[in-house]
Amino acid sequence: MSENDNAQTEPVQAGTEPSPEHNAEAPERTSFIDLPSRWDRLEPLAEVIATLLLALATLATAWSGYQSARWGGVQASNTSQSIALRTESTRASTLAGQRTQINIGLFTNWINAFAHDDQILADFYENRFPPELAMAFDAWIATDPVNNPDAPKSPFSMEEYDVDLLQEAQRLEAEAVEKSKISAAANQTADNYILNTVILASVLFLTGVQSRMKSVPARSLIILLSLLILSYGLYNIARLPIN
Repeated sequence: MSENDNAQTEPVQAGTEPSPEHNAEAPERTSFIDLPSRWDRLEPLAEVIATLLLALATLATAWSGYQSARWGGVQASNTSQSIALRTESTRASTLAGQRTQINIGLFTNWINAFAHDDQILADFYENRFPPELAMAFDAWIATDPVNNPDAPKSPFSMEEYDVDLLQEAQRLEAEAVEKSKISAAANQTADNYILNTVILASVLFLTGVQSRMKSVPARSLIILLSLLILSYGLYNIARLPIN
């Protein structure tokens, strides 16, 4: 038997170190410390979520600011219209009052002429009654006020007496009130959008802060909080009116 055959069959004695060939074939062991933790594996996903949060929060913040400015314009426009309508209403009401004073003067002069049996003078004043007074006067005369104690005291108490300028004043005032309500509602909507802008801005702040943190659990917690705040901001945008 040759020396090579003896070397192959010779057992390895206990206590001796294995040959380099044995070390090369043995699998390498990885330390537990070198294994990536669960939080480290979530870090790439957290980065993606943070980027999406930043993009959505930026767009939502810009939209809320835009809508706030738009509703502020609606408020200003309706406020101006309300002021103008109230001015016109006051003007029409003043003219209606002046016209009523003229009608009272004409009717008083007619009463004096009638009391003195001056029919020519009474007819003179009666022919100069404005349409609203003439209509009410005819209806009043039909009640026989001279002999009927239940008759109205004057034509101005009749339903037929209707000054168109007074109606115009009331109509303009009603429109002014409606414009004022629209202005107040637009102002509230603009305020709501401004508040929502502040809420969404906090998402931008938190998303920026988390990127400077070394602790992945803390970053994940801040991202979760940012996601909740962004969801609330988007909910506000969905329920608020759009202009």
